[in-house]
Amino acid sequence: MNTTTLDIGKSSWRPRVGLADAFTSVILIAGAAYALHRYGASMDLYETWILIGAVPSLIGVVWLWPTLRGLSLGVGAATLLAIHLYGQNTDAFGADLAAADRVFLLKYFLSSQSAILWMSMLFFMSTVFYWIGLLAGSAVGGAPAAGSPDGPVAGMNTGFRLGSRLAWAAVFMALVGTLVRWFESHQIAPDIGHIPVSNLYEVFVLFCWMTALFYLYYEQQYRTAAMGPFVMLVVSAAVGFLLWYTVVKGAHQIQPLVPALQSWWMKLHVPANFVGYGTFALAAMVAFSYLIKQQAAETRWWKLAPLWLLGVVLCFEPLVFRKGAEQSSSYWVVYFGVSALIVAGILSLRGRIGPRLPAFEVLDDVMYKSIAVGFAFFTIATILGAFWAAEAWGGYWSWDPKETWALIVWLNYAAWLHMRLMKGLRGAVSAWWALVGLAVTTFAFLGVNMFLSGLHSYGEL
Repeated sequence: MNTTTLDIGKSSWRPRVGLADAFTSVILIAGAAYALHRYGASMDLYETWILIGAVPSLIGVVWLWPTLRGLSLGVGAATLLAIHLYGQNTDAFGADLAAADRVFLLKYFLSSQSAILWMSMLFFMSTVFYWIGLLAGSAVGGAPAAGSPDGPVAGMNTGFRLGSRLAWAAVFMALVGTLVRWFESHQIAPDIGHIPVSNLYEVFVLFCWMTALFYLYYEQQYRTAAMGPFVMLVVSAAVGFLLWYTVVKGAHQIQPLVPALQSWWMKLHVPANFVGYGTFALAAMVAFSYLIKQQAAETRWWKLAPLWLLGVVLCFEPLVFRKGAEQSSSYWVVYFGVSALIVAGILSLRGRIGPRLPAFEVLDDVMYKSIAVGFAFFTIATILGAFWAAEAWGGYWSWDPKETWALIVWLNYAAWLHMRLMKGLRGAVSAWWALVGLAVTTFAFLGVNMFLSGLHSYGEL
């Protein structure tokens, strides 16, 4: 079974271009041409070239991963419908943003805030069903039957199927919300419009759907949904932060870019960074499942002490968000309590959970591939950040706290990959390293913003 699973993961990169792929390609090209014709006046040179470059990239990805065909076409259709609904009562170019409170579909589904709230609920529901699937039945679905409408998740129990489908629905709503928010920002005022990756609210949405999408790819490649319960925990944790940030900080309101972010480098640097953050988080949660499987039969409590300790540390981490937000302290106490109960429950049920997880070889392979992809994109993001710094502040590197911790993250995963490729690092050591790497990455992402000042102080909570 292990060999078959790994073979599936290796062989599925062969693109099989058919009529459906050709049709999708034509639709994507036509959509981009329409966007350039209709909204080209609102785009600067860099946005225009990003759109042009995104089309062949998306076509290539859809050919390699056909599941994205329906997702991309559906997201495009829903976004265009939202744009139409915003503009149906206006005679000139533009939109009536007040329609988000009047038009049913906008108010409850397709406005950016509605779509993102749907994303949040669907990710929570997905996490619950993934855990029901893991605790209630088999972990590996096997290859789907020919012509099965359920695709790669055929043969999995109901909990896994519902968890997977809800995760796809959440990604769909996240992408619709992101694209509609991009449109909405341009309708407020000419100098406000920007790609929605400019503050913690927007990048947490980016983190959620990107992490989930990478996981869903591995779920289909390895024909197992048993990693989903662990990966969706970190996505749900991010959603919890996002909801707090929305209610307490009002961060869902679209604001003009601060001067430091008024650069086309942001449009490249931030998404590349969050491919890294998302895949590093995915690798860490897969590493956690690896350790749970390894310790499934362990009965001596002192052998489990490191897992308990790390669990306490990760659960305690949300309490730091009470800093400067006393009105929401009760939220973070509840958040901490729920997190602690989840970790305690996983460790207590390790004997039941462990045997239902994929083989060690599969977990190790996903861990490696996730870190390899994340490291590549994080390296690109760091280089782009250096160019951005040179343009904004006159120097490529200034040892700002954010830059310093980004370097620490880069060195951490560079060392992990070096030990893996040159020394054959495998097993519990690599899993622990990947899991601790999540704490390092989290501090670089959020901790620096909260506790250290510097040139990146515009990103404070």
